[in-house]
Amino acid sequence: MWGNIAIAFILAFVVTFVTTPYTMKIAKKIGAIDIPKDERRAHKRSIPKFGGPAVILGFLASTIYLLIVMSIENSINLFGPQEYWKKLLGFLAGILIIAGFCVVDDTKTIKPITKLIGQTIGAIFVVMSGIRIEGITLPFLNFPEMHEITSILITIVWIIFVTNAINLIDGLDGLSSGIASIYFLTIGVIAMLLNNSNGLDIILTFIMLGSTLGFLVHNFNPAKIFMGDSGSMFLGYIIAVIALLGFKNITLTSFLVPMLLLAIPIMDTLFAILRRLINHKPLGEPDKNHLHH
Repeated sequence: MWGNIAIAFILAFVVTFVTTPYTMKIAKKIGAIDIPKDERRAHKRSIPKFGGPAVILGFLASTIYLLIVMSIENSINLFGPQEYWKKLLGFLAGILIIAGFCVVDDTKTIKPITKLIGQTIGAIFVVMSGIRIEGITLPFLNFPEMHEITSILITIVWIIFVTNAINLIDGLDGLSSGIASIYFLTIGVIAMLLNNSNGLDIILTFIMLGSTLGFLVHNFNPAKIFMGDSGSMFLGYIIAVIALLGFKNITLTSFLVPMLLLAIPIMDTLFAILRRLINHKPLGEPDKNHLHH
């Protein structure tokens, strides 16, 4: 299985790396350009912000490859065939919903509430597929078996929170894609040490590592292209789902691993929320007080 995962990683990297220059050209034609109109922008020149589709394309190409190989080898057995496909299809449907809303935002800016609606719909698809937090066992919070409605609400909030955390941190060349790469690499190394290659979360982790690294080549300082909302929110969404797949029940270990790996975007998001509440500003209103500023 590790051999197929290695091929999927390389495929995701190559597809994303090769298609990113084409998304730059498309961005110029459709107006998906980040123009530094105010001091919040760290860059001084106009840069395409349509890298998300390249990352998503690399992910989809690699996922399709693995699905074909795993079907032939009959190795999809972690959840049982029906449940496995249900989770994957729900997850993919959520990707399409969120990506659709964000692609529109990259070309024609939409209101924060509209993006929130798209994120919520995407999160609902994940929950409907059976991917959700089933219990919490922490020293300060102990609910080993949660009510279904509570479980659904907490899961939706988690997905929306992480999705926006990665989006908010996307303010410097290579920052969001770099942090995401560190997350995927760390989870991947842990999986290799434990010799765990069959979990859907591990498969998605290595595919996304290839995609983000393929994009990072173009996004590293000085960036030739930005991810845009379609890319950063896709990264946040998939990171949130991978965490859910790996840890159905929140324990001290499963709580600390994502929190430590995502400490910077999580802290930045919490500070942004508090800052806007204290100043009586809308939560969706941008400012220049993020950690990267």
